[in-house]
Amino acid sequence: MDIAAFADEPSGDAEKGALAMERTQCCVVGGGPAGMVLGLLLARAGVEVTVLEKHGDFLRDFRGDTVHPSTLALLDDLGLAERFGRLPQRHVTTVQLPLGPDRSPVTVGDLGALQGPYNYIAMVPQWDLLNLLADEARREPSFSLRMDTEATSFLREHVGVSSARAKPRTRGRVTGVRYRTSDGRTGELRALLTVACDGRGSLARSLPELGLRTFTCPMDAWWFRLPRREDDPQGLVGAVGDGFISAMIDRGDYWQCATLIPKGTDAQRRAAGLEQFMSAYGDAVPWLADRVHVPRSWDEVKLLDVRLDRLRRWHRPGLLCIGDAAHAMSPVFGIGINLAVEDAVAAARYLVEPLHDGTVGLGDVRRIQRRRWPTTVATQGLQRIAHARVIGQLLAGRPPFGDGKRARRMTELLTTSRWVHRVPAYFFAYGAVRERPPAASVR
Repeated sequence: MDIAAFADEPSGDAEKGALAMERTQCCVVGGGPAGMVLGLLLARAGVEVTVLEKHGDFLRDFRGDTVHPSTLALLDDLGLAERFGRLPQRHVTTVQLPLGPDRSPVTVGDLGALQGPYNYIAMVPQWDLLNLLADEARREPSFSLRMDTEATSFLREHVGVSSARAKPRTRGRVTGVRYRTSDGRTGELRALLTVACDGRGSLARSLPELGLRTFTCPMDAWWFRLPRREDDPQGLVGAVGDGFISAMIDRGDYWQCATLIPKGTDAQRRAAGLEQFMSAYGDAVPWLADRVHVPRSWDEVKLLDVRLDRLRRWHRPGLLCIGDAAHAMSPVFGIGINLAVEDAVAAARYLVEPLHDGTVGLGDVRRIQRRRWPTTVATQGLQRIAHARVIGQLLAGRPPFGDGKRARRMTELLTTSRWVHRVPAYFFAYGAVRERPPAASVR
């Protein structure tokens, strides 16, 4: 029996300007919150890590801005709290849903009731957070960030046998990636461990052995911008209209509007005309009514296919998936970023030693999934309840939790019970399990 490393078959232009084969201890695919946090933590612990980011910068509108207490505490542990505090930001202390009988907002979590300095959610443009993490990571000699570099396939060793009766060769351990830069050059990066942090479109999700489980989502999302004025509300503002729900993210001089619509109705609503929708939007948000004419065409309204799913297995030999690559979250509660960051913190803590020793194995990556699985399942469970009982009902024009005594009792419980606010607040802040960074990364 012979063992050899091989790459998936290259595309027709893969040989143009090919680069020499390179090596690193850990290859991180994707420069989002999970990838940048993992890269920083590993590099600070002395692990050689290379992050591949397919874009040339972090400037993309359709990313969440919520930085929860778990991430704020992490930045403090890493000595970055002061620099983070200088970024433009708004603070939000309550999590609200439109549960009232008149669709009015009801507080379902009061972070202000939590102890400690970080009892709020910071609304910070994600690109500012990522630039901060990247700048700090570049100070470490073992860290490399390659922008404009896209992983195109995995490198995998295979086991072959010489017998004519043997089964075809089977693919084994992932040993790195083949990549392509924006100018068309290609290369191979070998690694002891490859970590997929490249979101819901992850290269790893094409591996059938990881098994993707999907859940029903009642909505898709439209994203667009509207101008913001100094006397507008601050932070995160919600509204409910005729067949849509909108969350408006305060970005200083403009609102980034995330508007939920019933799933699969994008084409039908666009056919009805932009003017009709924006007029309804102005009715739902009267203080913005004089600005709803700003979008001139549907080209300015982008569609996000909302998904809720998770891999049954987050790993195979030489490969680990975390963040949205392992579990795509819906926008409900705005908690996806912080779950991804907590995944990265847990991964760093379990991986530093075996990566240093060159012994990272299947057991090490399994431990990470076991650690993060309860929080993932619990969070997605809450989102599924919110989808069925709140979002889906509102989008269908029905009150949440139905009519009558049950709805009134639910609203009364949420508005009067102090402990009901505290328990969800802690969950929104830290998840089911609070993660701590490896001691070697703390400064």
